[in-house]
Amino acid sequence: MAKSKSAQSDTAADPSAKKVNLRELAEHLGLSVATVSLVMNRSPAAKSIPQQTQIRVRVAARELNYRPNAMARMLRQRRSFTIGVIVPEISEGYAALVLSGIEDHLLQEGYFYFVMSHRHKNDLIEEYPGLLQERGVEGLIFVDTTCSGRISVPAVAISGHRHVEGVTNITLNHTRAARLALDYLAEQGHRQIAFIKGQAFSSDTEVRWKAVRAAAQAAGLSIEEKLVVQLDSESPTSQPGYEAGRRLLENSKPFTALFSFNDISAIGAIRALREAGRRIPEDVSVVGFDDIQSAAFQNPSLTTIRQPLREMGMSAAETLLKRIANSPKDDYPRSIVVEPELVIRASTGRAAK
Repeated sequence: MAKSKSAQSDTAADPSAKKVNLRELAEHLGLSVATVSLVMNRSPAAKSIPQQTQIRVRVAARELNYRPNAMARMLRQRRSFTIGVIVPEISEGYAALVLSGIEDHLLQEGYFYFVMSHRHKNDLIEEYPGLLQERGVEGLIFVDTTCSGRISVPAVAISGHRHVEGVTNITLNHTRAARLALDYLAEQGHRQIAFIKGQAFSSDTEVRWKAVRAAAQAAGLSIEEKLVVQLDSESPTSQPGYEAGRRLLENSKPFTALFSFNDISAIGAIRALREAGRRIPEDVSVVGFDDIQSAAFQNPSLTTIRQPLREMGMSAAETLLKRIANSPKDDYPRSIVVEPELVIRASTGRAAK
């Protein structure tokens, strides 16, 4: 017999209340044990179950204080249902958006995950993959991190540019990204363009800079040595961009536009430009890269190259789980390329005469 609404509420409110088992939950809902099990264990097969039914199951599980036994599931199937994710740091911007996509897909599929941040320390980059494999992860996702050491599980690298056996690389089309930015600035009449390169440790720095040089040549633009500076700090804040912007101004070489390695550094550079009395975009147009969540809310809002970071995270998780489930293990995609998009906002305009 089903419990009254008040009894259900009391059960949900009291963590110490008696828990129901899977069969009791199924009987309460008038569903089969198999159906309830698929929903509660987030099995891929649950996708065939109507969404409304899945919602009913989860609501009833909360009300009746039912919790699936994750350890029993792992022991029964001899699997950990756990993924390891290795990132440089967890902060606003690139890594946070990628992680949100990874998390969404793994939670949907009923997987746990560990996140380890190496802060660009080479010993940790080498050590973490082994530590995670010792803890029974079924796969690894590297985010803007060089794959190193022996990897015995399926792996996906976001912004991975090295061909490593057993690793699927998910990369942006940097050639198109650079063309989008520089063609747009050239169309706006900009000929003196400054550049902020990424840090030496970033996986994308050299690939993107090579694409920028090729795009500049194709657009008939010359790159002045004095108008190129490089981020030289590990800080994930806007401070390195601010310092880079000040170095550009100290070179006393005039420029009407700035193309920065990422949105965070572009935001810092804008502060340096404003302190020097430069108006954005009347005196200097600024283009960022990534399209982080705060880019649209800067003053002025930031024109940028949108990198579909959240979708890249979801794609990485989806690809990894497919590789874990499928056999043979040597049949997997080596590379997945995603496309950028130019997002025009208020930080850019026609070049000043």
